[in-house]
Amino acid sequence: MPQVNPIVINRPKPYLLHAEWEDGFKATISLETFRKNCPCAECTGEKIGDVVYSKPKPVKFEPGVFEITDLRTVGNYAVNPVWKNGHDTGIYTWEKFRKIFEDNQLSKEEAEKLNNQLKDDKRNIGFNIIS
Repeated sequence: MPQVNPIVINRPKPYLLHAEWEDGFKATISLETFRKNCPCAECTGEKIGDVVYSKPKPVKFEPGVFEITDLRTVGNYAVNPVWKNGHDTGIYTWEKFRKIFEDNQLSKEEAEKLNNQLKDDKRNIGFNIIS
């Protein structure tokens, strides 16, 4: 199956990430979900063969942990978010990125509930990586 790349990635709200793909699939997820799915070795652990070099570390709640300050493309195959708390080692391949959106897309009701809970959030949303 050929890789399907996103054609739009943006933040409609400070706590949401939206993406659209070449094949017409569109979805919105929370930044918390995106962060909790970080594929880096620190977050998922590091194992080669039977040797465990590090165990997965749970996402520690701290200021900025779910706030993106930048979302950079990595070649033609991935994105790399920079989180406000300094975490920047996760490289999400387009395949991983798509899977996260497919598995965690917010329904209209869930998005509306988040909007109502966070209606006073005035943080700068600041980027459209692809559009």
